[in-house]
Amino acid sequence: MLRDRTDTRDTLWRIASKQRGFFTAAQALDVGYSYQSHRFHAQRGNWLRVDRGIYRFREFGHMPSEGDEHLVRWSLWSRGRAVASHTTSLAAHGLGIANADEIHLTIPPGFRQRDSAVVLHKADLRPEEIEQRAGYRLTTPVRAVVDCAAAGLEQSVIASAIAHLMQHGQATQQELLHVAEQLGPRAELGVERALRAEH
Repeated sequence: MLRDRTDTRDTLWRIASKQRGFFTAAQALDVGYSYQSHRFHAQRGNWLRVDRGIYRFREFGHMPSEGDEHLVRWSLWSRGRAVASHTTSLAAHGLGIANADEIHLTIPPGFRQRDSAVVLHKADLRPEEIEQRAGYRLTTPVRAVVDCAAAGLEQSVIASAIAHLMQHGQATQQELLHVAEQLGPRAELGVERALRAEH
């Protein structure tokens, strides 16, 4: 049975609206758009090509930016397996002085995709260490800051994030030390130094 074009667009729009207007070529195929129609819509400017196999409805390009839309693109790139982490997560949470220029993603062991635009970290994250945002996932503030310590990132970034967490009651010293202990000596040292600076 032929699917009505309006129904096809409406279905894809519903999917994309949960992803800030982004969608994959595979999602478009699943709802009934042929490869030829992908090319047509991209050439007409109905779909903005973001990356290989990733598009965005033109209308969403005119909406006010929330500043984290690029993380939806990386979630789609990873087929939903990547979690924004480290300084990328800190910046998304608005914690401290984290530099959001580099995109840090935590991916599960066995993930094979690579891209020079992102820094990948392999780890098995537990569900309670992940938060869901519109169109992407990110690590919790505590996991993000302890990941930064474990990776040996700048102590000033770790200290500023921990200071923010403590001042706003978003984490306890015990909670930070517990997570740091699980991630190893370097994480423990970075967190302990930041906590000492608080006193």
